Amino acid sequence: MPRRIDSEPLAEPGAPTAAATLAPADAAAAGPAAQPGILLLDDDPFMLSVHSLMLRGMGLQRIVTALRGEDALQSLQSDLQAVDVIVCDLNMPGMDGIEFLQAVDASPYRGSVILLSGEGTRIMHTVQKLLGGGRLQILGALEKPARPAAMQALLERWKPVTAAHGQTPAPVYACEDIHAAVREQQWVLHYQPKVNLRSGALAGVEALVRWQHPLHGLVYPDRFIGLAEDCGAIDALTDWVLRESTRQLTRWQREGLPMPIAMAVNVSMENLRQPGFSRRLGALMREAGVPPQDMTLEITESRLMAPSPAPLESLVRLRLQRFGLSIDDFGTGHSSLAQLRDVPFTELKVDRGFVQGASGNPIIRPMLEASIGIAKRLGMQSVAEGVETAEDWQLLREIGCDLAQGYFIARPMASDRLAAWLDDWRGHSRRLLAPP
Repeated sequence: MPRRIDSEPLAEPGAPTAAATLAPADAAAAGPAAQPGILLLDDDPFMLSVHSLMLRGMGLQRIVTALRGEDALQSLQSDLQAVDVIVCDLNMPGMDGIEFLQAVDASPYRGSVILLSGEGTRIMHTVQKLLGGGRLQILGALEKPARPAAMQALLERWKPVTAAHGQTPAPVYACEDIHAAVREQQWVLHYQPKVNLRSGALAGVEALVRWQHPLHGLVYPDRFIGLAEDCGAIDALTDWVLRESTRQLTRWQREGLPMPIAMAVNVSMENLRQPGFSRRLGALMREAGVPPQDMTLEITESRLMAPSPAPLESLVRLRLQRFGLSIDDFGTGHSSLAQLRDVPFTELKVDRGFVQGASGNPIIRPMLEASIGIAKRLGMQSVAEGVETAEDWQLLREIGCDLAQGYFIARPMASDRLAAWLDDWRGHSRRLLAPP
């Protein structure tokens, strides 16, 4: 997408700076942008100059500055495609940063935002949550004055926005589509490994269902699980997942993979409400020849809330049969401690929002440490999901988490790829666990 911003002269400290002029004609001739165009908004001329100089020192040239939110909006309106990343102060007189970004979110602009503030990390974290539900991509937040390395790290997250023009709208599915998928068993399982943070050994896998749609290809669960629950098809789908995942455990055993491998399967609250669910599941495991202790049932905390008698009875009966019970996405619901008190969970799975980037985040790191500490004190196994970097991995080892799962380890994969992944992972894990 052709983009260009004519760079304005740097403002001297204390000198007023008007909104920069964008040059659409030049933009059309510039060709694809190798770097993002930056709009800097700060009511402090000195900070504006400092950050502009810093960005130029990082090799960025397409920079626009503004002292007021109104001027910045005018710049955007003159050429939306010329600005890729807005770097915005929060605390400004008149139109503050929140009001400005809300106005930007309501505009056609679909770029990225970096927040700047001297008000502290907790306020910036809250503002990120406030704006995160909109259409802007929030790359992160920095305390003023921003350090070059921190600014560079956030800018590296920027990706050009793909134009929506000409894209095919996502298909909408109805109950008859789900029931047809159940009848024809249009499902496929992918498996994401979980590894032991102490030894690096494979500890288990999570079975993740996909819909192999005959026309649309692979459809992910966020598009159909809720519909399956509403249409009364979730029981049949869960039964298929449980049967196929237990069969896969026996296949891996025959192929000589190190056993036992614990299998984790997501279970809906609608499943737990069905009379006889725990008895039916026990019979399925006996038929497959898989011990119940090799199966962990993950129940999403945000859907669990306060279990009514029927689901709670199912959970107790499942635990009596030695099934593992995992509270999934821990930290995202509204009554976490009450659920840990009332339900016999054996595993606490920390939501990715408390894992990713925790090593450098003074707000979420204590919450991650507290969650792992609760699991230890209750004698539960702790699992961190969403592990994406070596820093995430190292922090989890330091604070004593048991298992890790995420793209840093492996993406979900077809069953026939697990053996090859395990060979590669053994070499990688030896390097990760080697003393410095």
